[in-house]
Amino acid sequence: MNENRRQILEMLAAGKITADEAERLMGALDKETRSANGELSSKAKPKYMRVLVEAEDEQDGPVKVNIRVPMQLLRAGVRLTSLIPPQAREHVNEAMREQGMEFDLNQLKPENLEELVDQLNDLTVDVDHAHAKVRIFCE
Repeated sequence: MNENRRQILEMLAAGKITADEAERLMGALDKETRSANGELSSKAKPKYMRVLVEAEDEQDGPVKVNIRVPMQLLRAGVRLTSLIPPQAREHVNEAMREQGMEFDLNQLKPENLEELVDQLNDLTVDVDHAHAKVRIFCE
């Protein structure tokens, strides 16, 4: 076990950090180690999230949608959620629950965003339907 891991475990044992914080620190150490070994260098951070839709409309014929969302917009949006008053956040959370989406805006924090963006790098969603094809990915 290297010295950094030992220090993280000692801080956890002493109650100076939570288990979640220790997990994040260990993850950062792993990422740093892989990067130093050249394992991550080939994978660049995504700059855009893409949504491509190809559909066939019975009246209008082929329909194509191509949306490219900059990741910076996602980052800015997360930072803006901190400006939403708590009462409004609860109203939004309730409206989302009514639509079947269990999501809590209070849990969305800017410091957690980079971890989310890193995970989006591996995201690919492909939906093939008889009349439509949808693809969501990061580039």
